[in-house]
Amino acid sequence: MAEQLLLEDGAVTSAHLTKSLVAVAFLASFGSSMLYGYNLAVVNSPAQYIRDFYNETIIESYGWIPDDDFLTVLYSFTVSVFAIGGMTGALLVGKLVTSYGRKGTVVRSTLLVFLGGALMGFSRACRMPAMVIFGRFITGIHSGISLSVVPMYLGEIAPKNLRGFLGLIPSIHICLGVFIAQILGLHELLGKEEHWPLLLSLVVCPTMIQLLLLPWFPESPRFLLIEKGDVSATITALKWYRTKGNIQAEVEEMQEEQRSLSSIQTISVWGLLTDCCVRWQVITVAVVNIGMQLSGIDAIWFYTNDIFKNAGIPDLQIQYTTVGTGAIEVISGLVGCFTIERLGRRPLMIGGFLFMALCCAGITVSALLQTQLSFMRYVSVGCVVGIIAGFCIGPAGVPFLITAELFKQSHRPAAYTVAGCLNWLSNFTIGFVFPFLELSTGPFCYLIFCVICSGVAVYTFFIIPETKNKTFMEISQMFAAKNNVLKEELPPNCHLKLGLMNGYGTLGQREIK
Repeated sequence: MAEQLLLEDGAVTSAHLTKSLVAVAFLASFGSSMLYGYNLAVVNSPAQYIRDFYNETIIESYGWIPDDDFLTVLYSFTVSVFAIGGMTGALLVGKLVTSYGRKGTVVRSTLLVFLGGALMGFSRACRMPAMVIFGRFITGIHSGISLSVVPMYLGEIAPKNLRGFLGLIPSIHICLGVFIAQILGLHELLGKEEHWPLLLSLVVCPTMIQLLLLPWFPESPRFLLIEKGDVSATITALKWYRTKGNIQAEVEEMQEEQRSLSSIQTISVWGLLTDCCVRWQVITVAVVNIGMQLSGIDAIWFYTNDIFKNAGIPDLQIQYTTVGTGAIEVISGLVGCFTIERLGRRPLMIGGFLFMALCCAGITVSALLQTQLSFMRYVSVGCVVGIIAGFCIGPAGVPFLITAELFKQSHRPAAYTVAGCLNWLSNFTIGFVFPFLELSTGPFCYLIFCVICSGVAVYTFFIIPETKNKTFMEISQMFAAKNNVLKEELPPNCHLKLGLMNGYGTLGQREIK
């Protein structure tokens, strides 16, 4: 019964990090966000083996010897088709989370990983390069879905004072996925020519664990109450994630958000883009998501080995240097995760982007001077590490977190669709264009990234408010002035409250005195 599930009004709302919150955050990220990071970096180590495979099969099938330019284009497409799949998945997010819920979407999307992993794993045996490309595309669809849905799910189950901490757990797993791909790609492990299909297909292992365990956890309480109207299921879910304390205040905050919505129906992407009441939220999401990908981080992840080779690092040391950068990523992600609730979102974003801008300029300078000054090659490596560290501390996870925080329940799925599409479109652009950009402009290409990082930092400083420890309604009100909305329209003289008069948690009204 609802009155038995709720505690007395005098109790204090629990805001502690419970075992259930930690478990679901790590489980949802382990089988989703970690795969995104893994797929970003896994093509780096076997790049030459994949190019050789393409060359061999084209000769076998067509009797034609492709030149280096053609193989470069084909390999660049293999790298960047992952982003095309991601953008496709991002377009599906709004429909999926509305139909199946947040957790339900994460669980159902795991089937894509098994299909994509099988295609890549058997591609060499079947002598079909298309299987690698289609496998990357399908796993990209999964990442496009999960990269939006997991932060949305965690943002909705977390209490407001822990939303930043839980929201950055996916970014830690992204860094962890990159690190694992770099470790397994070592020549002593799976970095051999005969093992690269296995290396690409290992994505199925963490997904299997997620598929077995995640269905046992509850759905998002906000989804259950605001969109489904199931009060009893909402209370049960909150009790699962909070375990103790008064959840009545949290339910009332959800009801306040529900009351402020003109409709409980999820709005479309077009509706989001044409809604003047969220104009600056949409602009903010566009700026931070495009800036996150065009910061140059994907160029670093996709082509780390090539960058180190150009910096003059000996071939035998490159793979170990790359693994070292992966360790820095994980450490930096942990620093961001454990400091975000103390420092806030803005400092991590501004500091991270400014540090990346400085390091991008440093790569250009060191590359120009390394022929005269031999130690500059180490400066170049340090700048690469600095870009990765700056990114993982804040820009890696905060954009996904604030996408959940800036919008109410009805706008959130469409916002993640827009953010995801821009994110993946930018990802594809960098993955496909960077090799040619580097060939045409040399080290000066990093100055473009420097300007972009500086611009996002300036935008964050002047436009984005601090959302730390704020409810979704409070954050919405913070943007009201920018959007020329004076206040939310509220029904006069009444406040929705969860009634305790029967066992079904009926909605009652109480007069505002």
